[in-house]
Amino acid sequence: MAEAVPEEELTIPRAAMNKMIKEIVPSVRVANEARELILNCCSEFIHLLASEANEICTQQQKKTINAEHILGALDRLGFNDYRTDAEAVLKDCKAVAAKRRRQSTRLENLGIPEEELLRQQQELFAKAREEQAAAEQQQWLQLQAEAQMSLQQQGDVPSNSEDGEYS
Repeated sequence: MAEAVPEEELTIPRAAMNKMIKEIVPSVRVANEARELILNCCSEFIHLLASEANEICTQQQKKTINAEHILGALDRLGFNDYRTDAEAVLKDCKAVAAKRRRQSTRLENLGIPEEELLRQQQELFAKAREEQAAAEQQQWLQLQAEAQMSLQQQGDVPSNSEDGEYS
């Protein structure tokens, strides 16, 4: 189970909040105290909405809060006026997600024709095969040289014959 997070850490990042304030009211200066109040109100609203959505989710015997639970929580909490905006945002999010799924793959984003990529791949495979064959050839030659040296050394060592002669 997740660890409990101290309540003061459960807020919207200040930089994000400042950016939203600046976008909404660019010509108005907002005091730090007011920014803090806005931040706390937003955090409390999110907490309230999430708690209500969780309750709806639990009542429906679901384990995952989905968009319908959030929309239902807005209605239950008396924020029906926000439902249309929330549905519009949901529709936009779904459209963006669908667009991402439809977007071309990384391969297509490279700007190199598929035929050229295939040719480059074949060249790399051929080069790898050549390198592997050269390595195997080198290993074979080394084994043969070692075997030759071993045979020469055996020729220099006296045999185990009774007369003590070299063979």
